[in-house]
Amino acid sequence: MKRRTSRPGADPAAGPLRRSLPLLLQALLVVALTLPAGFAVAPAFLGPGPSNAPAPGAPPWQQVPGTLAPRDGAAAGSAPDGIEPLTGSAPVPAPGSLAAQLNETLKVDGAGSFTGVVQDALTGEVLFDRSGDTARVPASNMKLLTAAAALRTLGPERRFSTKAVAGAVPGSVILTGGGDVLLGAGESAPGAVLGHAGLASLAQSTIHALQADGVSVPLTVLLDDSLFTGSALNPAWNPEDVAAGEAAPLFPLALNSARFDPGTTTGPRPQDAAMSAAEAFSAALSTAAAAAGMTVAPGIARVPAGTGTPDGGTRVLAEVQSATVGQQVDLLLRTSDNYLAETMGRMAALAAGKPGSNDGAVAAVLQQLEELKIPTATLRAADVSGLALANQVSARQLAEVVRAITSGADTRLRAGLAGFPVAGLTGTLGDRYADAATSRGAGLVRAKTGTLNTVIALSGYVVDADGRLLVFSFIGNGLTPGAANKAALDRTASVLAGCGCR
Repeated sequence: MKRRTSRPGADPAAGPLRRSLPLLLQALLVVALTLPAGFAVAPAFLGPGPSNAPAPGAPPWQQVPGTLAPRDGAAAGSAPDGIEPLTGSAPVPAPGSLAAQLNETLKVDGAGSFTGVVQDALTGEVLFDRSGDTARVPASNMKLLTAAAALRTLGPERRFSTKAVAGAVPGSVILTGGGDVLLGAGESAPGAVLGHAGLASLAQSTIHALQADGVSVPLTVLLDDSLFTGSALNPAWNPEDVAAGEAAPLFPLALNSARFDPGTTTGPRPQDAAMSAAEAFSAALSTAAAAAGMTVAPGIARVPAGTGTPDGGTRVLAEVQSATVGQQVDLLLRTSDNYLAETMGRMAALAAGKPGSNDGAVAAVLQQLEELKIPTATLRAADVSGLALANQVSARQLAEVVRAITSGADTRLRAGLAGFPVAGLTGTLGDRYADAATSRGAGLVRAKTGTLNTVIALSGYVVDADGRLLVFSFIGNGLTPGAANKAALDRTASVLAGCGCR
């Protein structure tokens, strides 16, 4: 039976937004948390609320966001509105009272079981623990580990370059992949993440450079996609998932995160995304060359690793750069993009001095968890996107990763906050939290989803009614396919949002 990860694609917020959150804009409130001595900084969710929002007299952190920070190509690191300090004196939920409420909502529909952990973000105190150390299939919650590893090894401001390099033969142009799988076929779009770097812009700059060199011979296009090593397709993935487009062979360059069209986020993917990108580049180069009185020979060949690269002494004719790693992490978390997550894992591996392979990506992620003091002895990783059923991660490990992102010592991880989908508004939570049982969490819960055939997971953070920042992770395994278990997790997270629980 086909298994699917959390549904990717454009934010599906419009429907539920019209139904239950009519006054809200459809975008993600970017938040930033720091942990100076004595208090944690957490988001205060300001702005007018809908009919199911807290009463006007509720504290600011319980107000559903009405103003939203810039997304996509907005300046990274700019301080958004709606951030206020929540002091460490805010009361911590009483574990017994909290457990009594969560046990009423965290119930499976049909077969299987839930595990879960809730922690105080400031102190790390465990407030709820249901078999929290038991290793389970995490589905796309695995991406939280990958996001943290990428932000730590690459840094949130890092960009990936796609280059046109002069080959050894006059007139030969080598398209060289540098890890950007969000390339656009047209001109670069500085205000976007997908399509930030455009192959048409690269082609135009390449022709200008060749003209300056006095090249007049027919041009030939070669492809260097040797940055990644090992198998391009993970053997741990179910072939049915690959056929359905949940994943595809990995290359260090691709259009639209290995999609045929930027507006299509489901269905089969190209099986040779690098060659598809090279064909788009060749077409753009032909157009630019014709305007300059030059021609491009048909056909594209791959070059052996290390041939005709800058390391061999040839010249970079032109390059285009991707959106920042922070922006790409935002996208992969918000849309649960498996291809982008796997690519980010391999780029993290290369940055850590490891092979750009699946094994290298797994090793890089585990290394970063250990450096964050999150034990990995029980963790098993077969991929870094969560598509493989062989992955085994505990709710406690996931909650600790969320805690590191929200309030840990490494502030580079704060760049991951923007990617957490907002309940009822954005990303893979955009079409949830629309009924009375979950309305307390709408606009307030921020969490990464995970879905496979018999697996669901939800890990994230929320500021409760008393102003305490809580992190949580809930995982269901062995569940009845199609049963109403997502609703159970949403109700449980909504309890945390509305909790005084003293």
